[in-house]
Amino acid sequence: MSQAQELERLIEEASRIVAFTGAGISTESGIPDFRSPGGIWTKYRPIDFSEFMASEDARRESWRRKSGSDRTIGQAKPNRGHLALAELRRQGKLLAVITQNVDGLHQESGIPDDEVIELHGNATYAACLECRKRYELGPIVAAFREREELPVCTRQNLAGDACGGIIKTATISFGQAMPEEAMRRAHEATLAADLFLAIGSSLVVYPAAGFPALAKQAGGRLVILNREATDLDGIADLVLHAEIGPTLGAVTGVTLPNRNLTRLRSDS
Repeated sequence: MSQAQELERLIEEASRIVAFTGAGISTESGIPDFRSPGGIWTKYRPIDFSEFMASEDARRESWRRKSGSDRTIGQAKPNRGHLALAELRRQGKLLAVITQNVDGLHQESGIPDDEVIELHGNATYAACLECRKRYELGPIVAAFREREELPVCTRQNLAGDACGGIIKTATISFGQAMPEEAMRRAHEATLAADLFLAIGSSLVVYPAAGFPALAKQAGGRLVILNREATDLDGIADLVLHAEIGPTLGAVTGVTLPNRNLTRLRSDS
C-alpha cells in the first residue's frame, strides 16, 4: 500500500479529524514562510509586543511593514490543500482546524470561522487592544500610506468618550501572551480527535507544536504531512514528505480550486 493509499484509508476510517496547519500549507498560495527566503523575518527584526506598546516609532514601523505586506495576503487565494480540508468538513469528518497561520485562507476556503482555531491571530483585520473593537484594514492602511497616521480606537463609551486605545493587527506578536480561549479550544479539539493531521508545520514553535503529541497520547492516530522532516516524525502513524496541495487533493478528490471553492461556499 502506498503512503497516499494509507492516508486515504486513515481518513476513511476517521470520523473526528482535526487538522493542525502551519505556514507550509499557505506557501502554495504564494505567502512566504516567515523564516524562508523572502519571508518577513529575513528582512526585518521582529518587533516585540512590549516595544510596540511603549513606542510610537515601533508602532509606526509595524504599520509601515503591514502596509507593504498587505498586498501579498490580500491577493492570496485558498489552494488545493485548503480546499481539501474544506471538503473533509463538507463530508462531516473535519471537527476543527487549528492553525498557526494568520492569513484567513481556511475561512475563505469554506470552513466556518468558529471551526478555525487561530493560535497566532489573524492578519486580515485589526482590533483595539483596549476594548477589542474590530477594524477593517483598508481605511487604516490607506490613512497610514497617505499620512503615516497611527490608528486610534474611536469607539464611544456610555459617557460619549472615545476609547482611544491602541489599534493593532489581530495577530499575536513576539512577547504577547498566547490567546487563552484559542489554546483551550485547541486542547479540547485535540483530545477529541481520532485522526490528527499535522500539515505544513515544522513543529518547533511551542506550545502550539505540542498538540500533535497530545493527540497521540490521547489515543488518536497522528499523520504528519510536511516537505521536511520534523522532530515528531518518530511518533507518527504515518509521515509523508510531499507537496501538501497535490497530496491532500488526490486523497479527497479536490481538483480545480475555483470550482471547488464555489461549491464549498454554497454548501457551508
